[in-house]
Amino acid sequence: MSDLHLPRTAIIDERIQESPTIFTLRLRFEDAAAQEVFEFSPGQFNMVTHFAAGEVPISIVNDPKDSHYFDHTIRVVGRVSEAMSKLQPGDRVGIRGPFGRGWPVADAAGRDVLLVTGGLGCAPLVSVIRYLMKRRNQFGHLHILQGVKHSNDLIWREQYDAWAREPDVNVLLAADVVTREWHGQQGMVTELIGQLNLRHGRTLAMLCGPEVMMLAAIANLRDLGIADHQIWFSMERNMQCGIGQCGHCQIGAKYVCRDGPVFCYSELADLMGAKGF
Repeated sequence: MSDLHLPRTAIIDERIQESPTIFTLRLRFEDAAAQEVFEFSPGQFNMVTHFAAGEVPISIVNDPKDSHYFDHTIRVVGRVSEAMSKLQPGDRVGIRGPFGRGWPVADAAGRDVLLVTGGLGCAPLVSVIRYLMKRRNQFGHLHILQGVKHSNDLIWREQYDAWAREPDVNVLLAADVVTREWHGQQGMVTELIGQLNLRHGRTLAMLCGPEVMMLAAIANLRDLGIADHQIWFSMERNMQCGIGQCGHCQIGAKYVCRDGPVFCYSELADLMGAKGF
């Protein structure tokens, strides 16, 4: 087993510009043996190092069966991500991980799955969508709800279109500000939940996005009869070590990097939205 304190070197095989501020790095470990044994679950993350700028936590967005590479989709929000945006194929980064708890895909087997994501930080849910799509016969109906502030912010448009064409898959899109070309709904993504016919006894909900959006979605789902233990969400905090030692990502007695980033609502119900947590 590798030392999780030390980064392993990975090579950038491909760089994909998803939007003006979002890009994807397709990576493989420089050590072929390390790549061969690399395993992760949808929802887990790596600590990615730019050797001249620093280290940041980034979700892994491809399917775990893609054994020859792994993808990180990165939004430019600070010094390290800005430096990473200038990297090109052939450049190298450091990788520690994978870390954290991923989505409860085993619990979702045989159930309907509702996926709600808001804003530009939708990468943690994209990994599980890709997982479910490649294993459609193992799951029930899929509802995919995506919301953005401006319709031009939507990335992976072709993927959403392709998912919508799959049988028993419902894709609904929402944007606060829209252009004439927008074919989704104008408004908040949480407003789309009321349009769904959810079978509350057999539906598992997975949420990712701004905390205020997730709180609104959770309230709507509870009103529809979805139980707390059927609601899961990915939390975003200042994760600096990835192994529950530095304390920067602590929420109550939980550490997002170690106990999350995916949590069941029943675990954090008393802390969600509370000042100081």
